[in-house]
Amino acid sequence: MGIMIFMGCFLIYLLRVNMSINILAMVESQNGENLPNYGERFPWDAGQQGLLLGADFWGYMITAIPGAYLAERIGAKVVIEFAFLVNTLITILCPLAAHHGFSSIYAARIVMSFMGGPLFPCFHNLIARWIPPNEKGMYMACMQGGTLGTIFTWQMIGFLVEVIGWPWGGFYVPAIFALIGIGFWVFLVYDSPDKHPRITIEEKNFIESSLGDSLSKKKKIPPYLKVIKSVPFWALMVLHYGSLWGLFFLLAATPKFLSEILNFQIGMTGFYSSLPHAARLIFSFIFGAVGDLVRKRKLLTNTQMRKFFCLFSHILPGLCFVGLCFVREPYTCIALLTLAMAFSGASVITNLQNCQDLAPNFAASLYGILNTIATTSGIVSPLVLSYFTQEENTFENWNYVFLISSGIYFGSALVFAIFGSGEIQPWNTIEPQEEVEHSD
Repeated sequence: MGIMIFMGCFLIYLLRVNMSINILAMVESQNGENLPNYGERFPWDAGQQGLLLGADFWGYMITAIPGAYLAERIGAKVVIEFAFLVNTLITILCPLAAHHGFSSIYAARIVMSFMGGPLFPCFHNLIARWIPPNEKGMYMACMQGGTLGTIFTWQMIGFLVEVIGWPWGGFYVPAIFALIGIGFWVFLVYDSPDKHPRITIEEKNFIESSLGDSLSKKKKIPPYLKVIKSVPFWALMVLHYGSLWGLFFLLAATPKFLSEILNFQIGMTGFYSSLPHAARLIFSFIFGAVGDLVRKRKLLTNTQMRKFFCLFSHILPGLCFVGLCFVREPYTCIALLTLAMAFSGASVITNLQNCQDLAPNFAASLYGILNTIATTSGIVSPLVLSYFTQEENTFENWNYVFLISSGIYFGSALVFAIFGSGEIQPWNTIEPQEEVEHSD
């Protein structure tokens, strides 16, 4: 299951972050300089580019909660497969949409974001139903497959666009990879151990006994009113928002920063843009293993562990962003970006795992609500960047965005340190009459 979740997250980002590199090959120069011919170029200004880079996040706000509900009612498998298939087909149509105009490709990317909204809540549903509590740190790290997807996509697209142009290199080739991945997912993934036709009795009994009574087999309606009244949940919301702001900002902005401020060519831009995410991937597994060890040995309470590791997932990345305001040497900037993302790998044992603590029965729904609100950071951060850089694209203008990002990191960690929790909440419990009422 860990391998398949890793691959699923990989495929999401394979189809999602390609635009960050593609757009460099698709837009006309704003200062009249001659640019390499990678295919037709379009007269999209900085504001339109910001909208296009933020388009991947609009649908997440609308479909994350319904997608999580569907995962808990009909199963995560079919929801994931449908969303992947639609997004792959739209990716194939993106070059045609671009030729028809900005509105067409913008609409295509928004539809893709609608299909992407349910995916991460669905992965949380699978983890809640398959993974023993003392192993969840490492399996949450498997959700960093998207990080490898970012690395692979930026590396591959940066090279392929230079060789065969942006329509094939930026869209068609990623779609082919996605179709292959969907085939594996269809035949290998099942919603829970009791639905898997090839699992051994020993494995099934081990998983079910390790989950204990914290997870009900019955299908139930999430207690949304109790969730929105929960202080620990809102503390997690703030923490998650801070984490996604930093991640989504760098996903959208790193290629632009390296290309337009540090003056790297598109091939090297793809390579250096991938380094921070490679570091995040590696350190996610390190922090995941450390978190599991702390939990098994009971070195800290669950709440203490979640709060302590915010030092790594939020405070240190924020300090790296502050450091970017004081350096101009290109490779030092890349080093700070890489360190920021390496430390943020600790999010696998802070904000990314905390909904599994609060309510295992409703982990998908909780994560759906989290992503509905926190994903707005992926829309807002490119617009904030375009606001500060539209008139003059300089280091000084970027400093404003770096400082805003560091403040969001620091503030979100402080809120969670005061109000956060790592304990199961009372509203996770499913009463017997509730199970009968909502069972199929």
